[in-house]
Amino acid sequence: MIELSDILQAQERIKGAAVRTPLIESADLNALAGRRVLVKPENLQRTGSFKFRGAFNRLSQLDDVQRKAGVVAWSSGNHAQGIAASAQILGIHAAIVMPADAPATKVENTKAYGAEIVFYDRYTEDREEIGRALCKERGAVLVPSYDDLDIIAGQGTTGQEIAEDVRALGVTLDAALICCGGGGLIAGSATALKAANPDTDVFAVEPEGYDDHARSLVSGQVEAADTSQPSICDALLAPCPGKLTYPINSALLTGGLVVTEDEVQHAMRMAFRVLKLVVEPGGSVALAALLSGKLDPCHETVAIVLSGGNVDPEVFAKTLAA
Repeated sequence: MIELSDILQAQERIKGAAVRTPLIESADLNALAGRRVLVKPENLQRTGSFKFRGAFNRLSQLDDVQRKAGVVAWSSGNHAQGIAASAQILGIHAAIVMPADAPATKVENTKAYGAEIVFYDRYTEDREEIGRALCKERGAVLVPSYDDLDIIAGQGTTGQEIAEDVRALGVTLDAALICCGGGGLIAGSATALKAANPDTDVFAVEPEGYDDHARSLVSGQVEAADTSQPSICDALLAPCPGKLTYPINSALLTGGLVVTEDEVQHAMRMAFRVLKLVVEPGGSVALAALLSGKLDPCHETVAIVLSGGNVDPEVFAKTLAA
């Protein structure tokens, strides 16, 4: 488990490097959702996703020997960019294990931050095995995408900022909807939100077929996703809840919500047309759950996280035209 103090310390470390994204509200979105909705647009974060928060918190604590050895991470793109950008700022070499079918935008951006990319086949190869082999060969430091307490604490600054901004507004938050892949963002954010108000219900939102957290919360044990099936939500395709994230999430989350690809694409269109924001598929799932009526109407004031905006232009254009 992590404590609120871990998140507050992470907040100090990332200050000046990460963007404190605003909590925004739209009368049109409120009308569509039939309730008050407070939106945390992490697509406006440095590198276009919340992942920069955890990456910078983790890398900024490396000692001189570790920085010289470099870091290795695996990611479909958002963690890759967060690590690459953080490493560039701190003068650290980063090698990123990325799936060969990762969105071109994410690959290009990761390269632009100076990272070395090692491609793999997500359907036939094990990215963790590849990453650990690289670390052993180079003596580098492995930086997991979610199963790391410093990563979780860094991502938790998202929830801490929501809690602070809600308090400043004088609002009582009934629920928060947060995307969930490996569970790092929601584990850290739920820790902060529940510390601020134990009565706030926090829901994990996942794409259909990758609802391993939702099923795990029901069964009480770690369930796996069927990773052989494709999904447009490339940022949320973790094979199962993390060893560190699941105990936190099972203790703090109210439940899990699951959205279809059609609902995700509708949410992407609404984010663009109503909020004027570009949001990637995985970053849209919380909005998708809200707009598709997955949340009980008793939750009158809700916060949602738009977790990232790194979508290929061609994919986004096709989604808007549908």
